[in-house]
Amino acid sequence: MAIIGVKCRKKSMISPFAPTVSPESDNSSELATVWREIQGSNNWENLLDPLDPILRDEIARYGEFVNACYKAFDLNPNSKRYLNCKYGKKNMLTQVGLSNSGYEVTKYIYATPDVTIPIQNESSCGRWIGYVAVASDREVQRLGRRDIVITFRGTVTNPEWMSNFMSSLHSCPARPHNPRPHVMVESGFLSLYTSDESDCKFGLGSCREQLLSEISRILYKYKGEELSITLAGHSMGSSLALLLAYDIAELGLNKVDISMPKIPITVFSFGGPRVGNLSFKERCEELEVKILRVVNVNDPITKLPGVFINENFKVLGMLNPVCVHDLETYISILRPPKRQEEATQETIGFNFIEKARELLFQAHNFDPSPWRNAAANMVNLMQSQRT
Repeated sequence: MAIIGVKCRKKSMISPFAPTVSPESDNSSELATVWREIQGSNNWENLLDPLDPILRDEIARYGEFVNACYKAFDLNPNSKRYLNCKYGKKNMLTQVGLSNSGYEVTKYIYATPDVTIPIQNESSCGRWIGYVAVASDREVQRLGRRDIVITFRGTVTNPEWMSNFMSSLHSCPARPHNPRPHVMVESGFLSLYTSDESDCKFGLGSCREQLLSEISRILYKYKGEELSITLAGHSMGSSLALLLAYDIAELGLNKVDISMPKIPITVFSFGGPRVGNLSFKERCEELEVKILRVVNVNDPITKLPGVFINENFKVLGMLNPVCVHDLETYISILRPPKRQEEATQETIGFNFIEKARELLFQAHNFDPSPWRNAAANMVNLMQSQRT
């Protein structure tokens, strides 16, 4: 696992990385020859300090795929698509400004948290949480392989927020005849990944079932080609990306042809909290899952809920997470100055986290007691770690 630490100053989102190429330069012609290193085959050795310009562009590109989840997510309570995607699969990337991405969306993904809270106007049914996309034939030439990308948004709905406070550990899914009880992850994230709507006649399968089925289908369809599996997520979405990456590798789905090497699995985690214990980290390394964590050094979310479950806990100062945790902040830091200025103009007046928070606390008959209890539990757990 590798980590890129970034830092923004106030709200200006100034990058500490001096661009090593001009904004007009195009590194895409080189990507096809070095893509394995960019995906972490050598654990990004000599690519992080200073940050390699090709890697920087690729991180920002995958960040834009994640940001598409936010741009396409419907937060209008009066809309019939409320808390789902506003667009159909065929035109979603075009609608969010990624018409030239070279990818085609193949499936939308929904997650159902196994959490019940007393809010009358929002049930714990499945909500749109991300999508699967595959590189087109033309994009394959630029990338040097056919890339399968799975992206996840961060926390928005009330049950998702409550899932984030579930900090107990639970064993990971594993091969049926090869359990690994010592490999454990945070239970709230696991509930989002594995819960389904089995009580509903036409309910969705779990996020896990949807993803493993679609990924198996795509891998079989393109069997024999040079492939890569890239997972990217922001905040809670980073946790789901990690769980899926582990699951794919543990089940051996990335070994579809015995005559070819394993398909590389790479996770780009933006502002992600810690997900599991040290055994989980070590098992991911054994399975050769490559994880690049992009973290803002001022972002407290990247230390949670790991402050409760990580054996190397350190006391941290808490800052306002709205500025330092926003995905646009992360992407802006990675952009060269010209592209950063253009992107900032595009997003003026739009703050997804603030909008989600406003909707959350204006919910009809919202009972804040679960949040107070959860906050109290967090404080108590932090204090117990200090002693």
